[in-house]
Amino acid sequence: MSADGDDEPEALHPREITALFGHEQAERTLLESYRGGRIPHAWLIGGSPGIGKATLAYRMARFVLAHPDPAAAAVRHAKSLAVDADDPVARRIAVQAHGDLLVLERTLNDKGNLRQDIAVDDVRRSVSFFGSTAGEGGWRVAIVDAVEELNRSGSNALLKVLEEPPAKCLLLLVSHAPGQVLATIRSRCRRLLLRPLAPEDVAQAVAAATGRDAKAPELQEAAAAADGSAARALALLEGPALALRQRVLELLAKLPDVDQRALHALGDALGGTEPKTLAAFMDIVNAWLSQRLTRGPQETRRLARVAQAWDKVNHAAREVEAFNLERKPLVFAVFGLLAEAARG
Repeated sequence: MSADGDDEPEALHPREITALFGHEQAERTLLESYRGGRIPHAWLIGGSPGIGKATLAYRMARFVLAHPDPAAAAVRHAKSLAVDADDPVARRIAVQAHGDLLVLERTLNDKGNLRQDIAVDDVRRSVSFFGSTAGEGGWRVAIVDAVEELNRSGSNALLKVLEEPPAKCLLLLVSHAPGQVLATIRSRCRRLLLRPLAPEDVAQAVAAATGRDAKAPELQEAAAAADGSAARALALLEGPALALRQRVLELLAKLPDVDQRALHALGDALGGTEPKTLAAFMDIVNAWLSQRLTRGPQETRRLARVAQAWDKVNHAAREVEAFNLERKPLVFAVFGLLAEAARG
């Protein structure tokens, strides 16, 4: 709730956001590749969670579907991938009603819970989707958000499209850990790595997604503490998230030592909270793991240990989310795996 008692506006989904902050070079790379008329059919857009990867993917999809001819004047003279929010393509994408855009993401199961993985049947739809003619005679675009949420069967189904891409086919694969994506998928994609956002860009991105005032003190505080992630700043603005972040960071700083009493307290604090609080906890954990993958000596054994921890902690978190399991055991399991990753 806001100070005056009104509900805070919910954040927009990336498909509804037309503004992008802090990734001008990545945007120019996509625009110039498209304008050149020989754009790769698949892009792996990587970077830490919540920095705008999906927003960029939807921005590219809107531009291509709104301007299907790379040689058109509107494309030649474009300074960015911006498409007006009132453009018919933008409006249809925002309400998930564009027939030439396929989005592969986790969906709800029969019990109304979010699936652990992207359903393989949804991925198999991409074969027929790309095998048919575009409804408006132009491009067919698919966004996978995120590749890590494909199981092995889903990855193999996606490979069928990547191996034999039809003409005017564009796949935009979002990845929070591109180094962990199957090599057979990585080798068939052009890679585009996004960097964490500057605090001022985080504040602007959150303001664009929520309608908040970018200069509001609480938003500025969250942006400064978000480590370059707009999603993390949003989570920090929710209730006790800033305090939660500090508790988790203190425990992470002690690794590989683990404070059992503090873990009990953290597990009790997470129990019974909203799903977004668990998501905030996992976001902090994943940020720590991402740093371990990119900092320090790059010994193969150490990187493999961190990658294994990444897979296990996120699989465990998805199970807790999907089956509404107790959160305290997850906290202990996560920190046990992190302690192993921190050794050596």
